Amino acid sequence: QAQLVESGGGSVQSGESLRLSCAGSGFTKCMAWFRRAPGKEREGLAAITTLGHTNDADSVKGRFTISRDNAKAALYLQMNSLRPEDTAMYYCAAAPACWTPILESSGYGVWGQGTQVTVSS
Repeated sequence: QAQLVESGGGSVQSGESLRLSCAGSGFTKCMAWFRRAPGKEREGLAAITTLGHTNDADSVKGRFTISRDNAKAALYLQMNSLRPEDTAMYYCAAAPACWTPILESSGYGVWGQGTQVTVSS
C-alpha cells in the first residue's frame, strides 16, 4: 500500500519559518500540500507536477513555496513569515496523474498522516 510520511512540523513564533518534507512509496507525478485547522475545512495550499508546474492558494502565495526532488522522491513546503492563523495539521497528498497542479482534495488518493504546525504570536 502506498504511503506518505510528513516531517518538519513544530512550534514557532510568528514571523519565523519552517520547512516541511514528505516522502514515501506514494510519491508520484502530482503532489500537493493541504492543511486542516481545528474547526475548519481542509484547505489546499500548493500543488506541483512532476515537471515542476505549481499552483499556490492565495492564502499562502508569496509566503509558502512548494518544491520537489524527483531523484529523492521527496516533496517540500518552505513556509516563511508564519502567522498564528497558519496553525494547523499539514498533510501531503499524491495523485497518479493530473493535467495541471490541482488544489482539490478529491483529486488525491494517497495521504500522509500529517505533521502539526503551531504558530504563536
